[in-house]
Amino acid sequence: MTSLAQSLHRWSSIDRLRGAVMALMAVDHVREFFFLHQQVADPMNLASTSPELFFTRLCSHFCAPVFVLLTGLSAWLRGSRPGGSRRDTAVFLAQRGAILIGLELTLVNFAWTFSLPPPMIYLQVIWAIGLSMLALAALIYLPRPLQWALALLIIAGHNALDGLHFRPDEAAFIPWAILHDRSVMLLGWGLRARSSYPVLPWIGVMLLGYALGPLYSTQVASRSRRAWLTGLGLLALLGFGVLRQLNGYGDHAWVPGASPLHTLMAFLNVTKYPPSLQFLLLTLGLGLLALALFERTAWGSALADIGGAPMFFYLVHLYLLHLLHWVLLHQVGPNHGDRFGLDEVWQIWALAAGVVAVLYGPCRWFARVKRNKPSVRWLRYF
Repeated sequence: MTSLAQSLHRWSSIDRLRGAVMALMAVDHVREFFFLHQQVADPMNLASTSPELFFTRLCSHFCAPVFVLLTGLSAWLRGSRPGGSRRDTAVFLAQRGAILIGLELTLVNFAWTFSLPPPMIYLQVIWAIGLSMLALAALIYLPRPLQWALALLIIAGHNALDGLHFRPDEAAFIPWAILHDRSVMLLGWGLRARSSYPVLPWIGVMLLGYALGPLYSTQVASRSRRAWLTGLGLLALLGFGVLRQLNGYGDHAWVPGASPLHTLMAFLNVTKYPPSLQFLLLTLGLGLLALALFERTAWGSALADIGGAPMFFYLVHLYLLHLLHWVLLHQVGPNHGDRFGLDEVWQIWALAAGVVAVLYGPCRWFARVKRNKPSVRWLRYF
């Protein structure tokens, strides 16, 4: 394989994995729009959640951690290009981070609510990625060993801060709600915001992705890179299993269920908001194994087209889902209380597959436009 072919294969494996998690994300968002009559709390209530709905929700847990990790990795790859520099990468990260924050506060929130102003501004994953990019813009100047140390310290140590809280009338309340303590913040003028994705752990995940970047240097053979990714993935899963079995630090305690299936559900029921150490060990461990697998095979080229236009897919699929739900609600009518919803969990997956199929063509077109028109600066932010 030539040097150019190797480089394209490295990028393709990342885009294919990114596309896979975007497709899983679509499944969860179909659930949010069309299965809200059977909402899944976090941690998921095992006493009232069916196994099929539990595992559907569990699949979506891999989306944010893997996507944020790949964002950090892609930032390193961007800086490693011929003519690239840390300064250029930092500028790009700061600019794109600010754009993502703006999109979260405008187009993304409107896609969820169809209301101006929204009754609640939800600061979700795009907000967290944007803030993490702003942080990474500064952290890329640290020495590589310090980047590794800080990333692991944040990921492994942030749960020690779980008991730290501030009252709404204290000056640290809003900064801490944004960093670690999921809360509702009163903004004035009747506006409220919920820090759905406290950002501190996500900064650690993105920094970890950046620190992994040298594995993707052209000087590292694919076989060696796959070995490292596989080893790190298995180590993370081992750490998850040990910590979960000890039932101590890194997440809430769990107890065996009434059946082997419910015991497995309890064991896997880890906390996403903010992402616990055990949550990240499980999801990132499997994500690293998937990254190694995608590099080993050429399977999933269609996923690379979706993964090559992630923000385009994210925005369009939200508006498509909300519009579809609105049309069905008004044309068919409510069938679950005051909502229109699907009756079976398999229908969530079927509708999500349809959405991905419909958006594949537009994503493929947009990804090609991005590749073929590098001089159009705004395209690279999507």
